[in-house]
Amino acid sequence: MSGRADVVTQARLWLGTPYVHQASTLGAGSDCLGLLRGVWRGVIGPEPEDVPPYTMDWSEAEGHEDMLSAARRWLVEKPQGAPLMAGDVVVFRMRAGLVAKHLGIVSASGPQARFIHAYTGHGVVENALSDPWVRRLAGRFEFPKGA
Repeated sequence: MSGRADVVTQARLWLGTPYVHQASTLGAGSDCLGLLRGVWRGVIGPEPEDVPPYTMDWSEAEGHEDMLSAARRWLVEKPQGAPLMAGDVVVFRMRAGLVAKHLGIVSASGPQARFIHAYTGHGVVENALSDPWVRRLAGRFEFPKGA
């Protein structure tokens, strides 16, 4: 596996964790942001900032790109055309014209690309990173080097 095997290993520990909005507890509950927070803690250590409470439709009314802004503060942004690597963080717009508010961690790259994410009604799962998901990409990032 090329990329960040340590990030993928941490993310896979979360598989099967139930979906719980705003949660970030391995095995007990997580949303997509909670998954990333938990993987960060497992790979790097303490979280770099507190996450304020947020609703299911957060950022939509104001049109603020809160998730992308936070990713740019703490992760290393990759160019839009850069190949996705295992361990990369992918941020999605669930609908065109809306703010980005879903994310996952690439678990396998290439023609059989996959990603791990927390999905409402399903919990933390690993899915194919298929064309419908790729079309929704709003940003791609990697964990800081040396972390």
